[in-house]
This record gives sequence, C-alpha cells and structure tokens, in this order.
Amino acid sequence: MENYVITLSRQYGALGRPVAQTLARTLGIDFWDRDIVEEAAKRMGQSLHAISDLEERERPSLFPARHREFAMNLASYSISDEIFDIESNVIRDAASRSSCIIVGRCGDYVLRGHPRKLSVYLFSSLEDRVKNCMTYLDMDEKTARKQIREMDLARTYYHRKYIPDLKSPLEMGDILLDATRFGVEGTAEIIADTARKLFL
Repeated sequence: MENYVITLSRQYGALGRPVAQTLARTLGIDFWDRDIVEEAAKRMGQSLHAISDLEERERPSLFPARHREFAMNLASYSISDEIFDIESNVIRDAASRSSCIIVGRCGDYVLRGHPRKLSVYLFSSLEDRVKNCMTYLDMDEKTARKQIREMDLARTYYHRKYIPDLKSPLEMGDILLDATRFGVEGTAEIIADTARKLFL
C-alpha cells in the first residue's frame, strides 16, 4: 500500500506529543518528533545538545522587543537555516520510506507536494494549555504561563522565517481540533478515523 503522512502542528500545551504518540500506536505507523532533530544532528556530525543550543541562540526571545526585527534579518543564511534544510531532508526521507506522523518543524510546508498528506493543527484555550502543562509536564502555574509565552513567540518566529506567506498557523491544517476538549484518546481517534477514510 502506498505511503501516507500525517503532519501535526500544535500550540504549546495543546497535547500535541501525547496525541501524536497515541495516533501512531493506533494506526501502527512511525512517529517523528525529536527524532527529526536527532537525525539532523547525526547528519551534521554534531551532538543533539549542540544542535539544540544552536537553535536556542537564534530564538527571538533572546533579544529585547525593539531588536527582534533586526535579529530576524541578521544573515541571509545562518546555522539555523542549515539545520532547517537538513531537518527538511530528514522529514522528506521519513515520508518516502513509510507511512508516518511528522510533528512540528513546518512538516506541512516541507511536504506540501506530497499527494497523500493529512495536515492537522491542534489548539486549546490558554487556560487549558496552562492546565495541561501543569498536569502533563509537572509545571507550576507561573512556569507554565512563562513557557507558553516563550514557545508561542518562538514558533511564530520560526513559521514567519520559513513560511513567509503564512498568515496564521490555522492555515496549516486540513483538520483543526481543540485537543483538550476531545482529550488525547478522542483527538487521536478523530484523526485516525479521518486517515483511514482517506488512505486505507
């Protein structure tokens, strides 16, 4: 049977990773999340820690607000661009080898020409996301709110940099789901049912 791919974009704290893991088990297909970064690090001859550090350095949260626009235009091609290009190749290779779920890393954009792709975007209200961080990631409320703010900024920056025509993350999904409303199992089952109807 021909391969298919599910790309899953998500707000931080909207249960993206547990949904994707449950979905992969339900459908019996591969799951790519941090594995994308690990494989990119191998291809670059770097440690995962080193690649993560390089990515962190270029996040806009490291710059005062008045300098963020400048930071986004520091160089025409930076180390983060090289990482993005290699991660994109990892994603394309994974999708060509077998049916799989790709979490984040602009997977929907990278695989935009794939003929058998289902794009999903998971969101939740801010308060639900705070509660999810406290429940699933063992954060206190203050830490959860701070982490959500920083990750929202980082992901907005990432999408603007690599998908310049993107007006809203909501454009990245064939299916948009409030994951907290349906829960991890329920959300995974909705996506799995759609994938079965489209591809199986």
